[in-house]
Amino acid sequence: MNIIERAVISDAPELLSLQKLAFISVAELEGYEILPLTQTVEDVEEAFDQHVILKYVVDGKMLGSVRAHQEGDTCHISRLMVHPNSENMGIGKALMHEIEGLFPDTRMELFTATINKKNISFYQKLGYRGYKEAKLPGVETLFIFMEK
Repeated sequence: MNIIERAVISDAPELLSLQKLAFISVAELEGYEILPLTQTVEDVEEAFDQHVILKYVVDGKMLGSVRAHQEGDTCHISRLMVHPNSENMGIGKALMHEIEGLFPDTRMELFTATINKKNISFYQKLGYRGYKEAKLPGVETLFIFMEK
């Protein structure tokens, strides 16, 4: 059975394992070790303090996750991840719809590397549009910021 539910802090080790699997291809595309690959279990546990974290579970195995937090009238979505063996099965889309539904009547915002055309196309299909490109502090990658 497929379910989307809120993750709990005891899920942190499994979330981190999934995160490292899901973001390896992004790091290879960007050409350096990105933050999702260098985080620790403690870092993931700390994310529960400020984020709603959802997980997509199939037969007891976590295959996807997304997190979000609200600042003012904007919901910031981040760390959408799907197990590499489960991509293109609707998991990311289902997680995005679920997290957006938790923040009704709220502006949604996210960012992804401009080099990652697959992610940009995915978000555009969900109704997001780019509104600026910028670098984050200490990172050479150019990101596209998208909103809905």
